[in-house]
Amino acid sequence: MTEKYNIQKTDEEWQKELSPEEYYVLRKKGTERPFTGQFNLHFENGDYHCKACNAKLFESEHKFESGCGWPSFDQAVEGAIEYIRDTSHGMIRTETVCANCGGHLGHVFNDGPRETTGQRYCINSISIGFDPAENE
Repeated sequence: MTEKYNIQKTDEEWQKELSPEEYYVLRKKGTERPFTGQFNLHFENGDYHCKACNAKLFESEHKFESGCGWPSFDQAVEGAIEYIRDTSHGMIRTETVCANCGGHLGHVFNDGPRETTGQRYCINSISIGFDPAENE
C-alpha cells in the first residue's frame, strides 16, 4: 500500500474489486490497445471518473479527438491527477495517476490543442468510468 493516497487497499483487495483487465492497467501500469477502448470516440456530456475509486478526473468539455487511439483531454479536474516522471520503454514521459488512489490512468503530452492548454492527456478507457450530465 502507498500511504500517500486517500484510498488505502492491499494488492489482494484491488484484485478482488477490479476485473483482470482493470487491475492490469490501473494497478500494474498496463496499457490497453489503441482504438479499442469504449471512451475513445465517446463525446457525451458528463464527467469521467477513476474506475478504481470513483474520483472525478475529467469533464467532457475538455475531451477531444486526437487520433491517437485513446481518450484525450486537454485539461484535468484541478488536484485530481498526480504527475510522475516515467522513463520506462526508453522514453521520458509524464505518467498520470489518480491523486485519490494512485491508479494508473495514462500519460500527458505537450502536443494537445494549442488554442486551449496545449496538453493531451492520453488516458486508458479501462481506467475511467463515465457519469452522464443530468438533463439541463
